[in-house]
Amino acid sequence: MFQFAQFAATRAVMAIFTLLLVSFIVFTLMEMVPANCAERYLAWKNTQGEQISIEDIQAEEIRLGLDKPYIERWAKWVGNVFFHGDFGQSCILRVGINQLLGDKIWLSLGICLTSLIFAYLIALPVGIISATVAGPITNNSLRLVSYLGLAMPNFLLALMIMLFSTVMFGDTLTGLFSKEFRDAPWSYDRVMDFLSRAWLPIFILGWSATAFALQTVRALMSDEYGKLYVTAARARGVHGAKLLWRYPARHALGPIINSLGFDLNRVFNELPIVAVILTLTEAGALLLEGLARSNDQQLAGAIIFMLTASIVTLNFLTDILLSIIDPRIRASVMGG
Repeated sequence: MFQFAQFAATRAVMAIFTLLLVSFIVFTLMEMVPANCAERYLAWKNTQGEQISIEDIQAEEIRLGLDKPYIERWAKWVGNVFFHGDFGQSCILRVGINQLLGDKIWLSLGICLTSLIFAYLIALPVGIISATVAGPITNNSLRLVSYLGLAMPNFLLALMIMLFSTVMFGDTLTGLFSKEFRDAPWSYDRVMDFLSRAWLPIFILGWSATAFALQTVRALMSDEYGKLYVTAARARGVHGAKLLWRYPARHALGPIINSLGFDLNRVFNELPIVAVILTLTEAGALLLEGLARSNDQQLAGAIIFMLTASIVTLNFLTDILLSIIDPRIRASVMGG
């Protein structure tokens, strides 16, 4: 028990150190953008017809604390994030980033995580069957579906579904909410409306994730299924589902669980382009807006940091889960 607690504490310290390092990198990237936040904001104001002087820029820099040393500004920013959950103001919109994001970041993470769950609920049993069944028809069919999922881009699948829905039903299925629920407070009806539309981005993001996970599960199971310990178990009279789940599947689960953080990152990377096509008003769309359109690095940095924090947290939880499933991992990390 003490060894497990020591392992969990070590992993927690590593996770916090990783978040601090990521916060420093994100803040540095925000600072490296040409022109500081005051200059970009006042330049935007200048495009709206207002006359901006050097004195206005200097006053705005003092108001935003940009005259302070770099390390001091980073320490203040990361302190507000860690202890207050406050990401400050959007550089261009001059609105609190927490207010801009609202529940958008949680909707985005929920969609991505649900897509992963959807992917692995299909990939685990299908991948195991594909690796252990010798029938050429089954193997070739599953391989075709997997290759199709990897070859067809998510945005193309989204466009195909939208076109089909528009032609057949007169509805593009865009957006996460209907018009009457878009700005409404959360209620049972709004949740039902969200679920009636959220299945589409979940399905589209889960499409390629399922194909990727299927290939991974199949490769791991094929490797484990041919090892001597499985042959020995079969010689002892262990067969069927008991043989699969007790031996090769159990050993193959380790790398799969360990890759969940990577998979979440990969799914979120695909979210912005899907969000543009489906006109989703969530964090993926805001990230694209902040990076490519408004050059609002404060908003983009906040979204990137929250995504990274989610991945680090997921990796921490999977490390704990793996140490429970396979004590060898805990022993190897602790040197025992």
